Amino acid sequence: MFFLLKVMLSGLMIALASSVAKRYPAAGALIASLPLVSIFGMLWLWQETHDAERMQAHIFATFWYVLPSLPMFLLIPWAMKHGMAFYPALLGGCGLTFGLYMATMGVLRWFGYSL
Repeated sequence: MFFLLKVMLSGLMIALASSVAKRYPAAGALIASLPLVSIFGMLWLWQETHDAERMQAHIFATFWYVLPSLPMFLLIPWAMKHGMAFYPALLGGCGLTFGLYMATMGVLRWFGYSL
């Protein structure tokens, strides 16, 4: 039952962001940019585990995974502005993000952290 509640609330936020974006692109972007997935993830993890150490590790890793995902939001509109279709631009943005994730994890390991 708790799983279904998680699915419904999470899906509702995605549906809300895309529905609002049809009429008001900036407002839809604002909803999508809110760290609601992260907040929901923290709430669900805490509800299921009440494990402070696991929560700290989750939040620390979330911070480091958000940073390399940000350039994707610059690359996709830039590529589309320069004539690339949406799906190839999205694929390029996802590829860039994956590469930056790997680089981030490598740098963090070099400094003695692991995600």
